[in-house]
Amino acid sequence: MNVKEIRDKSNTELLQEIESLKEELFNLRFQQATGQLENPSRMKEIRKTIARIKTVITERELSEAK
Repeated sequence: MNVKEIRDKSNTELLQEIESLKEELFNLRFQQATGQLENPSRMKEIRKTIARIKTVITERELSEAK
């Protein structure tokens, strides 16, 4: 998910997206612990996407505060 797609969504949609990504990351960590993880780069991609979403949410909150 790129930044343009993130900015097009509402805050509630973004919060739901964060929850689903965290759940996926949790499952990937279990796969890694059991040695069943096929694509380890997916974990890095999910963490970066979560950070992007949180950054956009913070930017929106700061712009509303001004």
